[in-house]
Amino acid sequence: MEHIVNQELAMRGTIFLALFAALAVAEYWRPRRIPALLRRKRWPLNLTILAIDIVIVRALFPAAAVGIALMAEDRSIGILNALDMPALAAIAVAFVALDLLVYGQHVLFHAVPALWRIHRVHHADPDFDVTTGVRFHPLEIVLSMLIKSAAILLMGAPAVAVLAFEIALNGSSLFSHANFRLPPRIDSLLRSSFVTPDMHRVHHSIRREETDSNFGFNLSWWDRLFGTYRDQPRGGHETMTIGIRDFCDEQHCATMRGVLLMPFVSTSPHRRSTTPESRSPS
Repeated sequence: MEHIVNQELAMRGTIFLALFAALAVAEYWRPRRIPALLRRKRWPLNLTILAIDIVIVRALFPAAAVGIALMAEDRSIGILNALDMPALAAIAVAFVALDLLVYGQHVLFHAVPALWRIHRVHHADPDFDVTTGVRFHPLEIVLSMLIKSAAILLMGAPAVAVLAFEIALNGSSLFSHANFRLPPRIDSLLRSSFVTPDMHRVHHSIRREETDSNFGFNLSWWDRLFGTYRDQPRGGHETMTIGIRDFCDEQHCATMRGVLLMPFVSTSPHRRSTTPESRSPS
């Protein structure tokens, strides 16, 4: 199994690097917004956070998600392994169920104050580009992996479905945060099923009614189904403000120490303020 897991990690890494490079080039040649900060001021921090996350996950979960799925298959653990379901159907069900899980987890991380303190590291990025898609506090990555592992075991998700989902989730996180301009017709066509950069950028607005929308990472169905979909930001994409109002400064958001300690410092004003404009957004 270790050999299979290593192959899976190598495949995912190769796809990730290729997509990251392609999106970085697209951002340079066709930006959707003029960046607020130069890449050299933001990218080193965001990419260092990614490196820390990779090391921690590899240390705590050496088998990774696919390894857990292989174990479940080998021991016939989980609902799908107990059902007489065609392989393709089981793969499709598991993929969609895992995507719904990520949507629900994202909503939860915004709704529960303790989880929000962890998740706000992602939203505290003062700009929005492909590196925002990898800026997550290590605690969030560990919690996400625990939730996902439990779901894989409960479902008995096929390893093929988990591999496809992991690749899609990593790719969609990069794509949905990329600062490049899609033609309106292509954006409209894609977002009927998938989350596009223009759709997800709304979620990073400082406005409460906008940040509490568009929680999906990969499939856009869930926001429409559960009433959390918002088509466009009120102020327009070019002029909308991204980040967390009255919280982020160089001490909290632009240093590694500040980012790692962010879950343990208070936010002001409180997230549950009844005034949308004054609430610290998600």
